[in-house]
Amino acid sequence: KLADKWDLPLIFKSSYDKANRTSHSSFRGPGLEEGLEILATVRRQFNLPVLSDVHSVKEVESAAEVLDVIQIPAFLCRQTDLVMAAAESGKPINIKKGQFLAPWDMANVVAKVQATGNQKILLTERGTTFGYNNLVVDMRSLHLMRQHGLVVFDATHSVQLPGGAGDSSGGDRRFVGTLARAAVAAGVDGVFLEVHHSPEQALCDGPNSVPMAEMEDLLKILLNIHATVRSSVPES
Repeated sequence: KLADKWDLPLIFKSSYDKANRTSHSSFRGPGLEEGLEILATVRRQFNLPVLSDVHSVKEVESAAEVLDVIQIPAFLCRQTDLVMAAAESGKPINIKKGQFLAPWDMANVVAKVQATGNQKILLTERGTTFGYNNLVVDMRSLHLMRQHGLVVFDATHSVQLPGGAGDSSGGDRRFVGTLARAAVAAGVDGVFLEVHHSPEQALCDGPNSVPMAEMEDLLKILLNIHATVRSSVPES
C-alpha cells in the first residue's frame, strides 16, 4: 500500500533457504521447491517482482524460472562458478558485498558477471566486519561501488551482530533509520529493508528487522531526502 501511495518501485525479497545460519538448529525456510512456489504466488497475486538468494550452481536454473532478480549472498560473492551461472541466466543480478571485502574489490565480481554478457547488475552494501560479532558501514563504499553499477544499501543487515546472540545473530534496529538516511543522502539507488509485523516473533533476523508500523514514517523521511539529493546534487 505504501509503495502504491508514493509510486515506489518495490521488489519483494524472501529466502527459500537461509543456508548461512549460526546454528544447525536455526530456522532455514521451506526449501527450494516449496519456497519458489510461494514466491511465484506472491509474484502472481500481488503483481510484484520477486528476489531470492541462490547458494549453489544447481539451484540457478529452477530459481531463474521464478525470480525476477537473482541474489548472490555476501558470503558467496567470490564464488566464481555461482556468480557466473547466475549471470548466464540473463536475469538481473544483485550481489551483496562480502563483509570481508573492500568496496573496490567488487570490481572483480562485476567483471565476472559482465564476462557472460549480462550488464544487469546491482551491488548491495551490507556492512563490513568490525572486530568480533559486529559490523560497521563505511559510507565511502557507496560512492566507490557506484563506479561499477547501481548500488543498494541494506539498512537492516548492516545493523546485524553476526553470531552475537550465541546460537544466532543479534542486531540493533535502533540504527536502521540513521544508516538508511545517511545512505540515501549519499545517493544510493535503492534501500533494502527487512520488515516484520512483530520482529520479536520473527523466525530469523528479528533483532534487525523494522516493525511494520514504523515503515511509513521511515519511508517518508527517506523519500524527502532522496528528492532533495536528486534535485541538488549532480550524479557522480
